Order: sequence, then C-alpha cells, then structure tokens
Amino acid sequence: MANFTGKCSCGAVNYSILDEPIFTHACHCRLCQRYTASAFVVHSPIEMSNFSLDQGDLVTTPGPSGSGGGHFIKRCKNCGDQIYSHFFGNTKVAVLKTTTLDEVNRFPPQAHIYVKNKFSWLELGDSIPQFDEFYDREKIYSPVSLERRKKLE
Repeated sequence: MANFTGKCSCGAVNYSILDEPIFTHACHCRLCQRYTASAFVVHSPIEMSNFSLDQGDLVTTPGPSGSGGGHFIKRCKNCGDQIYSHFFGNTKVAVLKTTTLDEVNRFPPQAHIYVKNKFSWLELGDSIPQFDEFYDREKIYSPVSLERRKKLE
C-alpha cells in the first residue's frame, strides 16, 4: 500500500495518506482564491480511512462553499494552515489540500474547475480538461475512482 506524507507550514501537523487520491482538481472559484490568496487551490479527495494524522492537533472551522452547502475545514491549531475539508457533511471524504503534501508534484490536477472565475492573466494549457463550474464525476473519474467514491456516498 502506498504512503504519502504531508505537513503544515509550521511542522506541528504531520499526516500520511495510505493510497493515491481518488482524483485531483484545481478549483478557480472566488472562494478558493480568497482562502488561498492565490489563483486557485488544488484539492484531492481521499477516503478518511486512508488519512492518518500522525502528529499534531487539528481544529475545525466552518467555511462557505460555492455550492452554498458550506464545508468544515480542518486546520493546524498553531499556524492555521488548511489540511483538508469535509464538504456536504460527508465526513467519510477528506478533501485534501494537495499542496500540503511533501511531494507536491506527485498528484497534478486532472481537471480545472470554475474556470469561469479564472484570473485573466493565468494561461491554462489544453492538456487538462477545463469546466466552467464543476464536472460530472461519471464522465471524468476513472472506473476505479468512481467505485471508491460511490462507497463513500
């Protein structure tokens, strides 16, 4: 079984994921831009059963979401870095903030979402699918990822 590690900026939180993420996407929605003070955030959903908090403490803060359903963010209690979120009340799925992984290039985005809000100066290539809003998982996830995801709904 795979083991990938990550941490927050101050190093107080260390974690492992025990499998590859279900999928990885870059979100360009205005909320993610504000949260990260950047052009987009990279998210990788993974089963909570494949997430291990190895060191440190996380605090939970509520946040809005583009869908209106909100989400709960798990952050380092010391530096406040976002480690993962739970969306739509689904605590079986950790939506990992992918750039907290030690190997940040290991899981590049497989899709760009909410590109209708993409910064005009940001150039995206044609090799990765782009969606004005969210994508249809049935059309973009691999069969293995679909099977993993369906077990969590």
